[in-house]
Amino acid sequence: MPFRTLSTLQSWLDEFATLGYPLNGSAKVVPQDDFEGEDTGLVVFQLMNAPTHAYLAPEPGSHEWRVTMEAREVPATMTAADVLKLSYELSVVAALGTFLQAKSYAFLHGATD
Repeated sequence: MPFRTLSTLQSWLDEFATLGYPLNGSAKVVPQDDFEGEDTGLVVFQLMNAPTHAYLAPEPGSHEWRVTMEAREVPATMTAADVLKLSYELSVVAALGTFLQAKSYAFLHGATD
C-alpha cells in the first residue's frame, strides 16, 4: 500500500503535529517488516504515563487503523492523577489514529487536501 511508505507516514505525522496536539517527541514513524520487501512503516507512540508503547497501523487491505498496546508482564499501579494523565495521552493516540485513517481513506479514494 503506497500510503504506508515511511515518507508518507512521516509527512502525515508532521501534519498532525501542526494541529496542536502535545506530541513532545512521543510519536515516530518506524520501518515495519513487510514480507514483500516494500517500504512500509508504522507509527509508534511512547506513552509517558505508562511504561508501554502504542503501535498504530492499518488493517491489511484496509484504510482502517488499529492501535496495538504492548503486552505487560507486570501490573501497572497508578494514582488517580496518573490515570487522568494517561487518559489524556490515550485521547491523543485516538485522535492520531482517526487522523491517519482519514488521510488513508483520502489517499485510497483520490481525495485531495
